[in-house]
Amino acid sequence: MQENKYLKYFNVLPLFNTRRTRDIFQVNPTVAPIRQEAAETKICVFDYSPQVLHEKCLDHIEETYPFHKNDRVTWINIDGIRKNDVDAICNHFNIHPLIKEDIMSIGQRPKMDEMDPILYCLLNMLYFNDKTGAVETEQVSIVLGDGFVISFQEDSERDVFNFIREKLRVTGSKLRQNKADYLCYSLLDMIVDHYYIVMEKLGENIELLEEKIIRASNTRALAEINNLRKELIVLKRNVSPVRDLINGFIRSDSELLEERTTKYFKDIHDHILQANELAENYRDMMMNLQDLYLSNVNLKTNEVMKVMAVVTCLLAPATVIGGIFGMNFDRIPYLHNQYGFFIAIFLMLIIPVFMIYLFRKRGWF
Repeated sequence: MQENKYLKYFNVLPLFNTRRTRDIFQVNPTVAPIRQEAAETKICVFDYSPQVLHEKCLDHIEETYPFHKNDRVTWINIDGIRKNDVDAICNHFNIHPLIKEDIMSIGQRPKMDEMDPILYCLLNMLYFNDKTGAVETEQVSIVLGDGFVISFQEDSERDVFNFIREKLRVTGSKLRQNKADYLCYSLLDMIVDHYYIVMEKLGENIELLEEKIIRASNTRALAEINNLRKELIVLKRNVSPVRDLINGFIRSDSELLEERTTKYFKDIHDHILQANELAENYRDMMMNLQDLYLSNVNLKTNEVMKVMAVVTCLLAPATVIGGIFGMNFDRIPYLHNQYGFFIAIFLMLIIPVFMIYLFRKRGWF
């Protein structure tokens, strides 16, 4: 007989997702991870000046070479990372080998590096999966050079840069009027602003979970608390280091950054500080929810014990009376009385009724 013959008919949802825990804490910086080559890549180029815009989607990385040092601002966005493509474009645009390693890395902490003549930053875009309730990450690398910005993304299906693309298509927009450092600021600003959308989703889930705990503090509610705490760990891990990343741009003396653009990075710094505070508030709320769950469980246990104690007290007179009249003695009062049985039953009923009245009067239940 096959053991798993009938198991397929039982769709048991695991309450405690231990696999998610392993995914969160499996990062080991001492072991060089192996990145899988992207099945397909998508290369899009925005080459612009205040008067001219060239928007192209390319098939080969070599087609980006003519956009280097062409007296216009060029944004090259590469969706899907392949080692040969990264090596080729980094060699042509004079990007340091250490930056190439960071682009190819997996699970890096958000950071900012300055290697003349290049500014490089790495951070994660966050998405909220409504089906699984999980916070998903996508590593993004942004390279700022003289007149160009190159962004590397892992996922070719989604990003948060469509608003920037629309702005670039508008003649006379602020993006078109400024240099590459302002484009870099805009990309970082969009990523940070999208953090708030993810946090809003988590906040809604926390509110719904609070209502569930108040209505019913069961094992599933405890599992949801643990799952939400894991997602907050992912959020905090990716949001908190971005503060140092933005500080790197603010303190940088690179010629690639104009003084007026540095002021815009201070605005991102304010946003990321607020996001950090909000993440801390969510963590405190989750601790409060756990305390609320434990309080409700203890309260429910106390209510059960109270009911059992009251029932025991109410049955005690009947037990005593039945025990007395059930003793094997020759002479017991009312033993041979024709109303003895009815008197005993009456006492067994009237005494608990009096006890209920007394308990209610004293507010015991």
